[in-house]
Amino acid sequence: MADSVDRLNAQSADANAPGARIDPTIPHPARIYDYLLGGKDHFAADREAAEQLAALSPGTREGVRAHRAFLGRAVRHLAENAEITQFLDIGTGIPTQGNTHEIAQQVNPAAHVAYVDNDPIVLVHGRALLASSEEGMTTVIEADLRDPDRILSHPEVTKVIDFTRPVALIMAGVLHFITDEEKPYELVERYKSAVPSGSRLLLSHITLDFAPQVPKERFTKPYDKGSAPMVPRSHAQVTKFFQGWTMVPPGLVEVVTWRPNENEYQESIPGGGHAWAYGGVAVKP
Repeated sequence: MADSVDRLNAQSADANAPGARIDPTIPHPARIYDYLLGGKDHFAADREAAEQLAALSPGTREGVRAHRAFLGRAVRHLAENAEITQFLDIGTGIPTQGNTHEIAQQVNPAAHVAYVDNDPIVLVHGRALLASSEEGMTTVIEADLRDPDRILSHPEVTKVIDFTRPVALIMAGVLHFITDEEKPYELVERYKSAVPSGSRLLLSHITLDFAPQVPKERFTKPYDKGSAPMVPRSHAQVTKFFQGWTMVPPGLVEVVTWRPNENEYQESIPGGGHAWAYGGVAVKP
């Protein structure tokens, strides 16, 4: 935590610097997620919200790690099996182990990765930690998923991503922070329409399908005072995001069952063994 504060304080003299725009009293999904992953870039408000989630579900921390492991397996599949060389990761969160560019560039050192997040702290750490391979390119910008035109035309993004060639659109653990009133399906369609045939959509989303006994209001309450509310969705609702594209086997499934790696340590999840999240990959015809 001290490292995080030091970085932010170093920028506080500039009112336009990312650190100057961070409100530590408002929980943010990226920092809650970082805390649950065992990171150190969070504030008291984030920790309080995370502990409320953990109290509700004893397997919250293990579920978050399972969610992260799904992202790693899916990115490796895209780089290895689909031979995708460009990745647009929207809602990336605070850099931690197993980032998209690390996995993609292990497979193909020339891979290009553009990260996007609306939390200024991600930009602070991204610039310091997201070192690309010598052959590849990596960038990070501060922007909001709700503003696709800005993201798709941002000079830092277009420098790294060539939208005339297949792109992996990554929206892992972010769409459940977009309310129905904010038209999440229309937003996703805007991104899908910007990439050519052969592109992929990697998506994961929180659900209460595996915990029907938990009232939605109770589950989402820790985020009520945060920068974004949480909106769990059903299997049918999450499937709709992939409309018009072809799902890659095994389809949209719970993240722990999406192509599990037999050589990967599988952490048991208390409270029924579910990660409370769906994940899947689809290809544009």
